[in-house]
Amino acid sequence: MSTVTSYQAPGLLINGQWRTGRHAMTMPIVNPATAQTLDDLHLASSDDITLALEGAQSGFEAWQQVPAHERCARLEKGVARMRQNIQQIATLLTLEQGKPLAEARAECAMAADLIKWYAEEARRSYGRIIPARLPNSSMQVHKQAVGPVAAFAPWNFPLVLSARKIGGALAAGCSIILKAAEETPASVAAMVDCFREELPEGALQLLFGVPAEVSEQLIASPVVRKVSFTGSVPVGRHLAQLTARHLKRITLELGGHAPVIVCADADIDKTVVMMVAHKFRNAGQACLAPTRFYVDRSIEGAFREAFVAASHRLVLGDGMVSGTQMGPLANARRVAAVRDVIGRSVQAGAHAHQGSCPEAGFFAPVTVLTNVSADAPVMTEEPFGPVATITPFDHIDHALQLANQSAYGLAGYLFTDSARAVHRVSERLEVGSLAINGMGVSVPEAPFGGVKDSGYGSESGLEGMEAFLETKFIHHCI
Repeated sequence: MSTVTSYQAPGLLINGQWRTGRHAMTMPIVNPATAQTLDDLHLASSDDITLALEGAQSGFEAWQQVPAHERCARLEKGVARMRQNIQQIATLLTLEQGKPLAEARAECAMAADLIKWYAEEARRSYGRIIPARLPNSSMQVHKQAVGPVAAFAPWNFPLVLSARKIGGALAAGCSIILKAAEETPASVAAMVDCFREELPEGALQLLFGVPAEVSEQLIASPVVRKVSFTGSVPVGRHLAQLTARHLKRITLELGGHAPVIVCADADIDKTVVMMVAHKFRNAGQACLAPTRFYVDRSIEGAFREAFVAASHRLVLGDGMVSGTQMGPLANARRVAAVRDVIGRSVQAGAHAHQGSCPEAGFFAPVTVLTNVSADAPVMTEEPFGPVATITPFDHIDHALQLANQSAYGLAGYLFTDSARAVHRVSERLEVGSLAINGMGVSVPEAPFGGVKDSGYGSESGLEGMEAFLETKFIHHCI
């Protein structure tokens, strides 16, 4: 594939063929750096969804019969195509989502790594033999694909968050219907197309549509046996209710409001450099973004000064322009939401340290809030933007008390050289993933998921593979 010179919204991938959606509605795809429309996306109708469900059933029947080592080989061919076309896929992602091109390339590379890891793991879905209770008998545990999967992925990391679901489902032997985000269709379609010719028709399908219509029809169908969703807490609650009604398994990776505990012995300069880059990656639109900084009171002033200065040095602009360090927010809704939560928090007594930002496009200023009360809007609502808070603490248990007040529990971060602090935080911080003196809370070979309102179940790692498998016990008497 050649480098992108123009943008074209993709069709739907249904039963191995790209088709134009037949819904009465279309949706404009907007470049968030310029607020200009790139193209119009044709959405899936009810008939389109019905065809996809039929394809998912036949695709599952064919794909589950493919031996694990061959499933691995076919997926790895698709991964190779992804890596060959990384520049094209990344360019599409930057045009429709806004993140700097370097970040888009890194996301594409991570998505490829995720699917490759799952492909390799397909060969290691082991069962086990249990010592028999009776003569001339055997007892075995088998792992089998759960069946057709309905997956829903958002726009903030559309490649990575789709790849987690695609890789796990296909490696396990399931077919999958992916309902990807309508804001970022072309990059996901380009990724999916890398795998199409290696798979039976219907094994991997891609829909875009009115979210409520697509989710309700897919989840209600007897074809679908497993649901995987990444997105907001309110939508996650709704989908959990739908799946419960039909007794279907669901994995939920929902919002986050990650705490960062910075102890007195932390290296301030190293911590600031690392956390500014991590916080404002993708303009802060990441569920694992470090947001609530709890800093030992003895170093809080020095940390605050360094963090504010470093964040305000970031270069904001169009992600396609060399040198841009932070792109726009993904859409106008996010700009309004971020500015609103900042405004309400300032009214509640917070002090805002704000940088500047471009006037054109969907930009919001990098903002660091201090003097923030525990019940301020920015502390109870996920800001999902370029906003961070800094709050002093007096001792490690005080920091844990402040950090655990949030209803979210996805990721957390700790900076210290104290073994006592590491043990205390590791045991008591209410999160699904914790990084200590680093920021690596999401890697292909380890589970990623949250507690409390951040959802349940895991993606990636052995646990992510297990989510797409059924366990069958076989007792054979001869």
